[in-house]
This record gives sequence, structure tokens and C-alpha cells, in this order.
Amino acid sequence: MGKTSSRGQILVRRIAIGLALCLAATGGFESPALADGYPERTVRIIVPFPAGGTADVLPRAVADWLSRKWGQPVVIENRTGAAGNIGAEQAFRSLPDGYTLLSSPPPPLVINQNLYRDLAFDPLKFEPIIVMAMVPNALIVNPNNVKSSNLSELIEYLKNNPDRITAATQGSGTTSHLTSELFQLMAKVKLRHIPYRGSAPALQGLLAGDVDLMFDNLGVSLPLVASGKLKLLAVASARRVAALPDVPTIAETLPGFEAVAWFAIVAPPKTPRDIVDKINADVNEALHQPALQDLLKKLSGEYFGGSIEKTSKYMQDEVDRWHAVIKAANIEIQ
Repeated sequence: MGKTSSRGQILVRRIAIGLALCLAATGGFESPALADGYPERTVRIIVPFPAGGTADVLPRAVADWLSRKWGQPVVIENRTGAAGNIGAEQAFRSLPDGYTLLSSPPPPLVINQNLYRDLAFDPLKFEPIIVMAMVPNALIVNPNNVKSSNLSELIEYLKNNPDRITAATQGSGTTSHLTSELFQLMAKVKLRHIPYRGSAPALQGLLAGDVDLMFDNLGVSLPLVASGKLKLLAVASARRVAALPDVPTIAETLPGFEAVAWFAIVAPPKTPRDIVDKINADVNEALHQPALQDLLKKLSGEYFGGSIEKTSKYMQDEVDRWHAVIKAANIEIQ
């Protein structure tokens, strides 16, 4: 009986060892990398919008600094489409090892779950890392198409000519779209929505005169305003922008109006906390570098940064805020 038991134990051990070797060979026991030694290879940051807009410019600059600090390549991969959902889903389904991250403005993180019935990912399960910066949205017009010299004149024209003015957006469900909807609700006017696939192509359409106006973040559009190709009527921040003291806020005409774009980095669900902590600390360090501070000024951006807990709370507040706008405007996307 003792020999039989001993043989049985040996057999069980052999099976366990064999199973372990098999799982190790197939990756079954692959465990997420820990922050000690991270990163040891290329880190990929997925940006779910086209190159050229602030959503691409800011993380690209941060990635460049991180690659020098870490001694490993940090590459930006633009995966566009479906208001950011395509790139966000790819990041969501990636291994939670810190080697694939998502950098995005609000839509796929706090907005799209209120717009799309069947998302293939759960935005609330991403691991928040950091909101890098906030950039005010602004009302920008093609001066050849829109002759209004201020916001009050534009609202008066829109009330007398409903649905005549076209509004470019970064795409259905994006911050520019929802800012436009919020404006229409509060001003009691009607715009004709023309969705594009990102800020850069929308701005090209506005420059060409294919559309009349756009609510966009100031980051990329401001040089076009400075050159006289586009006209800035008002900013959507709660207060006037320090660098543009003569430009009124929309809230001065429509009290309570506020809409800013922000740009966050998140990780796939269940990414180890020590890796998330390391990325948070290093991105905070990056954002305090003079070159990044200068970039934020050029983008009319404001440093946000801070802890993971600060990021998480802010993003949850944004879910609630934009849900209220979507419900009030009765926006639906199939």
C-alpha cells in the first residue's frame, strides 16, 4: 500500500512537471512584466486618431522623451476609425504587460459607451495612468464663408437661417461633435453636421471652404488663425486663455458653457499596478521638461498630470458630464 501511494505521488509530480513545461512552452504561464527592469523592449502607444492633430502631437513628444529615459523605443501607432473605437479595442485586448498603451482624447474613454450600443470593449476597465494635458476647444470659422464678427452675430444669423451653416467635426461622437451639440442646445440654433475622421482632415475641409465652422481644440488650429486663414470667434474654456486675452469665451454669451479636450494615457485591464505607477511617474517627469512645457504653450494646453487617483476621478466625472449632454441632445449612433 505504501509503495502504491509512493508511486502515485511520483506519477502526480511527473504529470504536474509535464503540464508546467507544456504551459511554459505555449505561453500558458506567461506572467506580466514587473516594473523592475521595465521596459526591456519596444513600448507601443496606440493613438486612435490620425497623425497631425493634438491627439497625435502630444503623445508623440512624450514618447520621444520616454524612449530616451528608458533606453528603449517608444513608438506611436495610429489606428483610426469609429470615433477611436478601433484603436481602443486593439489596446484593450493587448497583453496587460505595459508594452501596449493607449493615448487618447475623451471619445473612446468616457463618451462612446454612451453612444454605441455594442462596443467590443469596456472603457471603464482600462487602467487609468495619467491625463497629460487639457486644451480648450474653440469656435473657429472660415472667414470667407462666415461673415459674423462675433459670437452674438453668428447666433443671430443661425436663428434666422437654421441648418444653413455646416459644422465640421472630428467624427460622430467626438468632443468637437458633442461641443457642437452643446452649443446648439444652449444657443437654441441648428447646424448641419459634417463628420470627418480626425482633426487634421476636418481642418483641411474648413480651410478649403467645404464647411463653414468647427469646434476644435486650439492646439493645431491656432497657427491657422494667426496666419489669417481661419478666424477664432470664441474659446470654450471657463475663463479666457491667458495667451489670448482678447478672445472672449463662449460662456460670456452663453453662461455656463464649457468644453475642453484632454489627452490621457491608459493601459489594458489588469496591467500590474507597479508598471502603471512607473509610467505615471515618468510621464509626469516628461511633462515638466522645458521642451514639453514649450509644446503645451504652443498647443494652448494646460498641464494636468498628477496621481492615478486624480486621473481616475476626473475621467469618471467626464463620463457623467458627457452622458448628460448626449441624453439632452438625444444623440444616437448605430
